[in-house]
Amino acid sequence: MTTPVRLPLPPSLYADTAVPAVPTPPLDTDRRVSVAIVGGGFTGLSTALHLAEQGTDVVVLEAHEPGWGASGNNGGQINPGLKHDPDQIEADFGGELGRRMIDFAYDTTNFTLDLVRRYQIPCESRQNGTLRAAYNEAAATGIKTTAEQCISRGMPVKLLGREEMRAMTGSDRYLCAMLDERGGDLHPLSYARGLARAAISAGAAVYGETKALSLSREGSRWRITTPRATVTADKVLLATNGFTDDLWPGLRRTVVPVFSSIAATAPLSDELARAIMPSRPVLYESGHITVYYRIDQRNRLLMGGRGPMHWIKSPSDISYLIRYAERLWPQLKGVSWTHGWNSRLAITADHYPHVHEPTRNLLISLGCNGRGVALSSAMGVQLARRLVGGTSAEIDMPITGIKPIRMHALWPVAVTATVLAGRARDRLGI
Repeated sequence: MTTPVRLPLPPSLYADTAVPAVPTPPLDTDRRVSVAIVGGGFTGLSTALHLAEQGTDVVVLEAHEPGWGASGNNGGQINPGLKHDPDQIEADFGGELGRRMIDFAYDTTNFTLDLVRRYQIPCESRQNGTLRAAYNEAAATGIKTTAEQCISRGMPVKLLGREEMRAMTGSDRYLCAMLDERGGDLHPLSYARGLARAAISAGAAVYGETKALSLSREGSRWRITTPRATVTADKVLLATNGFTDDLWPGLRRTVVPVFSSIAATAPLSDELARAIMPSRPVLYESGHITVYYRIDQRNRLLMGGRGPMHWIKSPSDISYLIRYAERLWPQLKGVSWTHGWNSRLAITADHYPHVHEPTRNLLISLGCNGRGVALSSAMGVQLARRLVGGTSAEIDMPITGIKPIRMHALWPVAVTATVLAGRARDRLGI
């Protein structure tokens, strides 16, 4: 018998301020269930919740605790849409599926906030809008194109100019931005814990410290071995995203795990917080390397972006984000930065989320590409529908084959080089 290894939550602002975790003890007795889910992030927890609501016997197997990975350690932004523009989505997947994907993806924020309200999850959620901002002409052209395509489809978005952006952000850096009023923010670890509590209340079983060690067929069912017990399930969902391993052949090589880092200040004065972002939207930049930020309900500024390809523990490990914040708002010089942390998320080669069904009764969902809060929450309904209804149950995302990325082993070096080059290009404005 293998003893589970309990890793504490990564040191973060969220770990220090989240609501208490619901108990999720390790699985220590063999279980026979209808559906087993590997991964206790937003995707796995939302799917478990929506399965349990329908009376399905479901267990979640989480290697550490719910929200331990990127789900509980991200920027907290609830952003609508996908990486690609609506016209590109329709060109890639055809008019019928493409339109369904667009309608689904741009409504994920409303779905997530409705979920928070329905289950009364205390996670500091707000719907104050998302700004996609440009500071050079190339990015501005792209944002204007996106805005035009969204407006033509009747979406509640606006194109803001330089003066409006100065008023929205307190900085003169931005040429324009697209404001999508459906966006917002929340405390991601509190949200993950709230989803776990809701799923358990609905009848799901959530086991922490229960890593899935192997997955194999046992007759018509699946057998999952864990450190202390075995789960036998009719159907399985793999929802491991940036922590995907070799549980299913080739799957790990279909995504690039990258670290996204966040630095947080101590609570700012009301005057300073109002000077930076008076109406409290969230913002992410359209650049070579994405930087994103927001002010939370305690007046802390959270600055995020791509960081070192290893775990960090201090804001000094990502001092470039602090310098960038001071460039945007010189009045921040001398402010205390109390936390710096990161986690791994999954990037796909085509920047679309991936849903796979490589064999009967096995479903896989991963690759949110930085839009995981809303997208993975809403994917729970889609995946639950497929798991209950089988191959005849259509979902609003394409189901594709597993295609490992060529020369995958070189990606850590490539990501580091890309991040460094992107930062240089962004500084130079090219």
